[in-house]
Amino acid sequence: MPEFFRTPDECFAALDGYDFEPNYLELGGDLEGLRMHYIDVGEGPAVLALHGEPTWSYLYRKMIPILARTHRVIAPDLIGFGRSDKPVEREWYSYDRHTNSITQFVRLLGLDDVTLLVQDWGGPIGLRVAVENEPRFAHLIILNTGLFRGGGAISTAWQAFRDFVEADPDVPIGFLVRGGVVSDLPDEVVAGYEAPFPTPSSKAGAAAFPLMVPLEASDPGASEMALVREALSLWHKPTLVMYSDSDPIFSLEAGRRMAARIPGAYFLPVEGAAHFLQEDRGEHIAETILEWLG
Repeated sequence: MPEFFRTPDECFAALDGYDFEPNYLELGGDLEGLRMHYIDVGEGPAVLALHGEPTWSYLYRKMIPILARTHRVIAPDLIGFGRSDKPVEREWYSYDRHTNSITQFVRLLGLDDVTLLVQDWGGPIGLRVAVENEPRFAHLIILNTGLFRGGGAISTAWQAFRDFVEADPDVPIGFLVRGGVVSDLPDEVVAGYEAPFPTPSSKAGAAAFPLMVPLEASDPGASEMALVREALSLWHKPTLVMYSDSDPIFSLEAGRRMAARIPGAYFLPVEGAAHFLQEDRGEHIAETILEWLG
């Protein structure tokens, strides 16, 4: 079992807009001893919402009450984030381990007929889980994300972000979130994003993600993501792709390419939003999802 940091409960007291009851699940295998936190509200078909870098389920706080009108909404914190346990060594984290944790999560909760909602690193992780466990998933909803095979050009914005995090593993969570929205975030909202990460060692997962993006085809994760891309080209279940108009990393054109890869996928641009579109336009996106699912 790796050495890990468990954020004290008092760090999550009185967070702005986030008053959900915590739930926990113990993982097994090479993740044994680690505890994963998740939100679980509402009744009906399951919506599984996965966050990315460097956020946590707090990112979905505006969307959860709307989706929960007609669905059971489940939003876990990836290992290393939120109220989940956080191994303190950056090298511990890998694409395989994150995928394994969400695969275990889906199976241990017995989830079926799932609508998968993903953004940022939630995309490579969640989409791999979906194609490897296809009978459990009914719909895909894909927001601002990508699948990286390595060897291609990367944006200047992404390279700058990667270099920034590699140089300083004490990741400035609030600074990064503020840089990924067009909204003027109040200090109490920024504090909500920073709440799980009170020490440098608690940020190892956030520091690991940028370095896990494969730059070459031989890098770890590249071949696995290529297989996910191939599987999505054969995916015939309903898929909604929504990318925002002001994301310097995942452009509208990247969203159109993602939608074109999946047979029958429906593409919708989101106006007035940057990378963290759940923060900028969360209510609008949630209402759109309910209309689409209906």
